[in-house]
Formats: sequence, C-alpha cells, structure tokens
Amino acid sequence: MSTSSASPSTGIGTGARPGGPLRVGLIGYGLAGSVFHAPLVAATDGLVLDTVVTTRPDRQEQARAEFPDARIAATADELFGRTPAVDLVVVASPNKTHVPLATAALEAGIPVVVDKPLAATATEARALAELADRRGTFLSVFQNRRWDNDFLTLRRLIATGELGEIQRFESRFERWRPQLKGGWRESGAPEEIGGLLYDLGSHLVDQALVLFGPAVRVYAETDVRRPGAETDDDTFIALTHANGVRSHLYMSATAAQLGPRFRVLGSSAGFVKYGLDPQEGALREGRRPGAPGQAWGEEPEHCWGTVGSGESPLTGGGRPEPTVAGDYPAYYAAVAAALRDGGPAPVTAYEAAHALEVLEAARRSSAEGITVTLGN
Repeated sequence: MSTSSASPSTGIGTGARPGGPLRVGLIGYGLAGSVFHAPLVAATDGLVLDTVVTTRPDRQEQARAEFPDARIAATADELFGRTPAVDLVVVASPNKTHVPLATAALEAGIPVVVDKPLAATATEARALAELADRRGTFLSVFQNRRWDNDFLTLRRLIATGELGEIQRFESRFERWRPQLKGGWRESGAPEEIGGLLYDLGSHLVDQALVLFGPAVRVYAETDVRRPGAETDDDTFIALTHANGVRSHLYMSATAAQLGPRFRVLGSSAGFVKYGLDPQEGALREGRRPGAPGQAWGEEPEHCWGTVGSGESPLTGGGRPEPTVAGDYPAYYAAVAAALRDGGPAPVTAYEAAHALEVLEAARRSSAEGITVTLGN
C-alpha cells in the first residue's frame, strides 16, 4: 500500500471549504520555506498560504512583508491548535524536526508535505508512510529537482531512445564554498542530519532511482575537506542498479572547477549538460511563477546541452539539445489535484524510504570501506 493518494473526503483537513482554496500552513521560513515553498504555494491555483510558522522575529517580519495576507504563528502548536484546521501542513523546518512535526500533523488528520530528507532513516520514513495510511490522509515529500530542466530533458531523451541503452549516468551537484557558513546544515551532531550526503545526496539519489530503478549495490566516499568542518562536504556515491546501469553521483562544496551537471553515456549517443536549472536562482531573486511577461523555467540556447557520439576529446561536440523548461510549480499543482480529486501524490513517502536506504548504505560504505549490497 502507498501514500500516493487520498480520497476527497479524508485527504483534506477538517477546515476545508467546499469549492474554496485549500489553506496551507507552512512551518519554517528559512531557505526552504521562504525561497521554495511559500512562493510555489502562493503561485498554485487552488492553494492559499494561510499561516507561516517561525520562531524568529526577523523571519516573521520577512513573512509579513512578502505575504501580508498570511497569518503568523510562533510555534507549530499554535497552528495545530487552530479551529478550523488548515487543509495542508508543509514542513520546511530543520531536518531533525521533520519526523515529529509530520507525525503531529498526521495524527491530527491533516495532509502533509515534508521537505527532503523526510527522515534520518528508511525505517522512520516507512513509519510515517504507514501512519498516513492508517489515518487515511495524504503524505508527500518535496523532491523538487524531479522538475529541473536538465532532468526533464534527460527523461525525454531516454523515453525517445535517442541515447540507446544507458550504461553510465554521471550526476554532479558541485559548488565552490571554501568558507563555512555555519548553521545546522554543517553541524556534525547526528541528530541534525546535516552534511551533503543527506542534503544534495537526497536529490541526486532520488533522480537516479526515478530514472533507472532500484539500486542493488552502493559504494561511497564521504570526506570532510574544509578546516573546521564537522560533516561531509565532498562526497561520491556509486550505484549499481538492478537493470545494470551504473550511476556515479558527486556532491561537493569544495569544487574549484565545476564538472557537468549531467554526463550520460548510452550505447548510441551521450548527453552532456552544464549548469544548474535557473528556477532556484529566479526564486532567490524574488521572481515568481506565472508573473506577467516572464517565461518560467526556460534557459537561453547557449546553456543547452549536447547530444552526440565519437566527438573529438579536445573540442567536444554533438548537436545542441533544446532544454525542456523547468517546472517546480508542477509539484504543488499535483498536490492540490491529489487533495481535491484523490489523485496520486507527486512523490510518496515510500519512494523517499527507498532513497534513504541508499543514503544509509552510502554512509555505511564510507565508514567501513566496503560495497554494500541492498536487498530486493
């Protein structure tokens, strides 16, 4: 059984108004809450940002300025204690709070979206999925990079068979950040669930599993490179998928020269794509999906990737491959449809549990210097 759907009668919180927009309570107004979730919720037909929960006065003021119609709450208890309840809770607070806050919302019968990673372990993720099943409500995980422009382009190339049989998938999320920024994401305390393995690795592993199915073997190298760093900031994961594809996943805060975002090698051709999807940058700059006169998620032709075979190693080559427009708004549109009409969740908690199995195996692989075999 999966958490992929919820009926209209049980999937919507008790305060839903027939025919009206679904009211969203957002917990957390840091990077995830203010840059991703709040703008995307506000841009989605059928959803309205009702309440923002943050303890910090500066973020409360930021939320009031950016969404003046939203109510502000200092604690999640204030949100859960309101009558009528909101119709959807979005958990965008620090990683260590994901499981307890999602549990509280589900126990109250309120549908939930949780930012990645859903939990620290696959066992915790499955427990949340099973709780949602028992309560007859909705649970989904925000894996927005399934709607990155390069990922959508690669899915199109695979679907058309243009690359032939995929043999190796190289995926990089690299940055040059030699100075520590501090905060819980760089904390070495296990309860914080910090480090790149669970941060960027959650995206890269999820994409690999969506493209090529379950992994059967996992090898990883996690390193702490920067002086004073407490947790991994330069990590590599190698997956062998059940279908034979090998995924090589790189994530780093110490990459002085950035590699291609994707390098995909098939039996007929390869695909190489540099640069990151522009949607995060646009959201950080204050641009919003659906704004008049702005094309969302598109990139200029000089950023397109290339498809080809047998090209010179000095000049590269291949033909330009038009990039599919990125579409982060599709995630919350699918959430709204699922809550209203009982459709599938865009990302299920069971899918998140599979990715967490891989991340746990990667952590063990690095610590013990072994290749970990996963069960079927």
